Parts: sequence; C-alpha cells; structure tokens
Amino acid sequence: MRQRRYLFSRSRRSKVRLLSWLMPILAVSLLCGYKQIQRYLIQPEAILVLGGEEERELFAADFAQQHPDLHIWVSSGSPSWYTEKVFAKAGISRNRLHIDRRATDTVTNFTTLVNELKAQGIDGVYLITADDHMLRAQVIGEIVFGSRGIMIKPVPVSLGRNPEPIEKSLRDGARALLWVTTGHTGATLGQTSNFLKK
Repeated sequence: MRQRRYLFSRSRRSKVRLLSWLMPILAVSLLCGYKQIQRYLIQPEAILVLGGEEERELFAADFAQQHPDLHIWVSSGSPSWYTEKVFAKAGISRNRLHIDRRATDTVTNFTTLVNELKAQGIDGVYLITADDHMLRAQVIGEIVFGSRGIMIKPVPVSLGRNPEPIEKSLRDGARALLWVTTGHTGATLGQTSNFLKK
C-alpha cells in the first residue's frame, strides 16, 4: 500500500514537472502563432525601407508602384538626392516619400521613426530590407514598434547571401528592450560619456 502511494505521488510529481516545462513552450508557441496570424491579416498603412543598400530602395520603388495609396519612409541609406531619383524614376510622387536620415544603425532605424509613425495613426507597416538582415530587423521591429502597437509585415529583398549571425539579432534585441525601458538605444555603451550623462 505504501509502495503504491509512493509510486502515485512520484508519478504526480513527474507530471507536474513536465507540465511546468511544457507551459512556457506552449505559451511561446501560441504567441508565435498569434503573431503569424496577425501578420497575415494586417493591412499595412505605410512602407518602411531600411536603407543601406541600393537594391533595397530599387525594390521598394517597385513595391510602392503596386501599393499606390501607401506613403514610403526610407530610413537612412543612400544620399537623399539619389533616393528621390530612384523613386521618381519609378513614377512615385515626391509627396508620398519621406526620407529620414537620423538613424545610424538598425536599432535607430526603428527608434527614430516609431513615434512619428504612431502620431500619423499608422498601425502597420510593410518592412523592406535585405533577406539576410530581416531576422534582426524583425526582432527589433517587434520590440520597438510593438511597444507602440505597430505591426510589421516583412517583405525581404532576396540578395542570395548567408543569414547574419544570430548574435547580432540577440544583441540588437537587447538594445531594443533597453530603449523600450529607458529611452536609450545603448549605441553609446562603448563610449560611456554620453550614455552615462543622459
């Protein structure tokens, strides 16, 4: 009788332990599934291009032709005159194009624009960047834009390169979380002067 009770309590503890491991995995799976469904269902109200390569802007100009009602934000990248020329050549009206030169890296591509986009009433954007850069951009975008209720729908530009190392996504994801909690991007952590004074 005592042995049966011992086996029963041991079996129950194993089930509880297994359940405690499965719950977080199930929660993450549900969240990922929910995000995928949201991405599929949202109708973005703007196009965000992460500058840095001519191919991204050329692709975005073609993409903008297929979405004539959407405004386009280009964050850094080519010189403004060149970006304007690319979009003008594609027949995109200048009043649809917004060029923002404040970003210095991928994290600031998002942090410099998020409040402006939210103020414009934008709740979803098409995110255009290179395919090897998309994972990192998505991680940052989900955190920074997600903190303001802006959904992103990725539109990768296929350049046939190997994906970036995962460490870059983890590092910049941490910087995005830092921005959400403190308002600092951590870009100056290596140069402690500015970061510690602010």
